[in-house]
Amino acid sequence: MPKFLLSLIFICATTFVWAQDSQQEKLEQRKAQIQQEIRDNEKMLQSVRKKEKSAVNVFLIQQNKIKLKEKLINTTAKQERILGNDMYINQLKVNKLKRELAVLKEDYAKMILKSYKSRSEQSRAMFILSSESFLQAYKRAQYLKQYTNFRKNQGLEIQSKTAELVDYNARLDGQRKVKKKIIAENEKEKQSLEVEKKEQQKLVNSLKKDKNKIIADTKAKQKESKAIDAKIKQLIRAAIAEANRKAEEERRKRIAEGKSTESSEPAPAKAFSSDKIALTPEGKILAADFKANRGKLPWPVEKGFISLGYGDQPHPLYPSLTVHNSGVEITTEQGATARAVFEGVVSKVIALSPVNRAVFIQHGDYFTVYQNLSSVSVEQGDKVKVKQSIGKVRTSGDTGKTIIKFLILQNTSNNNPEGWLQNR
Repeated sequence: MPKFLLSLIFICATTFVWAQDSQQEKLEQRKAQIQQEIRDNEKMLQSVRKKEKSAVNVFLIQQNKIKLKEKLINTTAKQERILGNDMYINQLKVNKLKRELAVLKEDYAKMILKSYKSRSEQSRAMFILSSESFLQAYKRAQYLKQYTNFRKNQGLEIQSKTAELVDYNARLDGQRKVKKKIIAENEKEKQSLEVEKKEQQKLVNSLKKDKNKIIADTKAKQKESKAIDAKIKQLIRAAIAEANRKAEEERRKRIAEGKSTESSEPAPAKAFSSDKIALTPEGKILAADFKANRGKLPWPVEKGFISLGYGDQPHPLYPSLTVHNSGVEITTEQGATARAVFEGVVSKVIALSPVNRAVFIQHGDYFTVYQNLSSVSVEQGDKVKVKQSIGKVRTSGDTGKTIIKFLILQNTSNNNPEGWLQNR
């Protein structure tokens, strides 16, 4: 039973250390990812600063940089905590090994002393020859043999545990160095964060004088955005009605050709409904696949950050001003390629304004919409695959911004894209 308990404790400790190592590796990967995002963010920030056309955009990019640095600090702090726990466990093992070695060495020393006192071959021979019977002599000879083996094994165990102790001490030394490095990195990032926040505050102060202009521009853009949203809903309703009309024609054709019966067919779409698609069997499979990938969809651009989230929210500079967004706006780098987030069929390619092209992709009864494209590389009716290029994101000549607006709708109901996209 004690052996079983010792084995169980060893297995649990080993499993815990393995889990710690695995978590440490994941945090290291996450830290590298955040650091890359910070570098990408800095490139965008420098690009916008050179153009000096939108102080608000500089503010938004800098704000995202601050968030990324805070994430990096938190990730590094988690690394430090996990490493500290691992070091504590290793220190316990070192202490245990030291105790075991002390006992082993003491026993071994006593054994050597005893062997020294009875070291002569004569005394060994007399020990055997003085036996009262052959059986007793045999047992004494076996005892001496086992005693010699035991002494040899005990010496080997001391060597093994000494090597193990050296290994754990080396590991602890390495962990201490890593921890010291992590603490230094964290302190450096905290100082950098303070600098970023001071620069941000200076920018906020400089923007206060433009408050009326910024608010007026924001309201004008909100009005334009509302008109585009209405146009998108109108286009999607038209696409739904057209899909339902075609589905009904196909249904009647199958019945007329005797390939199906009225009772075996799905109910017809009422008056070619423009609110809900009557899904075909293939459409149901595609919609189910799309829904199953919620939270796993790739981003519509390779690099970037969400500069304006979904729904009603306070303006980043003036909280009293409410901003509405039917999707998410992702700030990316100049020349960025827009890409499909899931396989589907291009249902519309349209110019929402002279400089704003949009692509609509249908995934069963779901639609993804990609706005603010300068050029489009797909046509209506094209089948697209995941991450396939569909066009280039436009860079505004007025603001220097390169932003894609991305929407997800089920029929005509808007969804929050942040819940569908992979976490970054």
